[in-house]
Amino acid sequence: MEVAEFCWNRLKAGALCELASRDAIVLLPVASTEQHGPHLPTGVDDMLVTAVCHRAARLIAPVPVVVTPTVWCGLADHHVPFGGTFSLSLPTYHALLRDLCRSILAAGFRKIVLVNGHAGNIAGLAAIAAEMTRELNAQIATATYFMLALDEISAILEDQNGLMHACEAETSMMMAVSPELVDEARLSEANGPPFDVQASLIPGLKRFVPFHEVSISGVAGDARRSSRAKGETLLTACAEALAQNLRAGEPWLAAKFPSPVVRE
Repeated sequence: MEVAEFCWNRLKAGALCELASRDAIVLLPVASTEQHGPHLPTGVDDMLVTAVCHRAARLIAPVPVVVTPTVWCGLADHHVPFGGTFSLSLPTYHALLRDLCRSILAAGFRKIVLVNGHAGNIAGLAAIAAEMTRELNAQIATATYFMLALDEISAILEDQNGLMHACEAETSMMMAVSPELVDEARLSEANGPPFDVQASLIPGLKRFVPFHEVSISGVAGDARRSSRAKGETLLTACAEALAQNLRAGEPWLAAKFPSPVVRE
């Protein structure tokens, strides 16, 4: 994938200081490294949220923006029984994100958006963002990229009404981002019970359910009709939805941000 001067780790310190002086938005992609069925690599969430952030950064130009390296590990205990999965405890995840955001603030930036690419992070991020707002005296915005484009994703998919796991949506996007990592010979095995991300976030009488109790294959949804063309359309829709929210700017208006207090 083409990279440009919005990538934090490709910029020199002086260039980042100049972007901070222009009140640039900092996108901090957060993901997970976990099993994604028999046909996809464990880095799906990492690769896809990175791709969406890079595409969104290009779309909002000339609004100044920086995209940091992606946090590749998140909250994924539910996938551990399949193997191939990293997972952090909630306190460790909180501490990691707090210190990364503190570093961004110390570099002079004031507008931070945690762009999430893993459904298992959503609930934890909501609580962590509230805590970090108090701890760092800075508003930390959060967004889950595929939740910003629910209607668009539903209209593109043929066999699902939304993004699930190792499914038609994720497989198609991986075909567009890193086709060499998709084992198309195993697509016939890439299907499982549907999973409603939105419903899973609604409070109710629930217990923790390991994913192997949900799906034997490690897949939720049906990836068998995935395609690269569909993946490009999905990535474009998700990036445009994120860019539109960033352009609107309401959560990140300079007037809404106090001067950050960086506590050592």
